[in-house]
Amino acid sequence: MPQNTILVVGSLNMDQIVRVPHIPVLGETLLGAGSLKLIPGGKGANQAVTMARLGAAVTMAGRVGSDPFRRTTHQSFASRRRR
Repeated sequence: MPQNTILVVGSLNMDQIVRVPHIPVLGETLLGAGSLKLIPGGKGANQAVTMARLGAAVTMAGRVGSDPFRRTTHQSFASRRRR
């Protein structure tokens, strides 16, 4: 790792987003309207991507689980690598 590289150690996950008709009140259950949107994220991953977009050299260290989103999450962040 080059001397000026930022190392981010943090979470990597798949954010699952669905629209609801309004913000739920305490204890209310709402059904999602429309399609489910999957976006790679996580606090650590979001920080790493933001720093890279600002021009910093960034390396991300995080653990990807064995759930169904594992491959998609890994591929998404691997594709962001600078070669």
